[in-house]
Amino acid sequence: MVAVSSPGSLRSLHPLHAILLAFPLPLFLGALASDLAYRSSLHVQWANFSSWLIAGGLVGGGFALLWALVNLFRRGTARKGRLVAYFLVLLVMWVLGLANAFVHAKDAWATMPEGLYLSAVTTLLALVAAWIGYSGFRTGELP
Repeated sequence: MVAVSSPGSLRSLHPLHAILLAFPLPLFLGALASDLAYRSSLHVQWANFSSWLIAGGLVGGGFALLWALVNLFRRGTARKGRLVAYFLVLLVMWVLGLANAFVHAKDAWATMPEGLYLSAVTTLLALVAAWIGYSGFRTGELP
């Protein structure tokens, strides 16, 4: 039996896309926690942890962004607003994450407070992207 989706039904992410989208939020959140730990303790290793966590978030987020771009052009023109919003949030998250990586490439003392602020913003954007991505997209297409 073939299930037909109604025009208002929700369509979830492809499982591989969902796995890729799962990387940025915990990694950017970990970088934010490491920045907070560095701010309070001034141990340089916390800044190094942040750099590595940001790099991991950029890799996972980059593949999720690429997948979102392909979905943006693959889908029909009907109800593309949510796809565009999802793609734009991922794009801004990735660009600010890249800027954060450049800030964290400096001396550990020089990363504060810009690195902390960028980590907070990228974490918030990763949360918004995950929220949009995992809540599903409205579609009128057949599954």
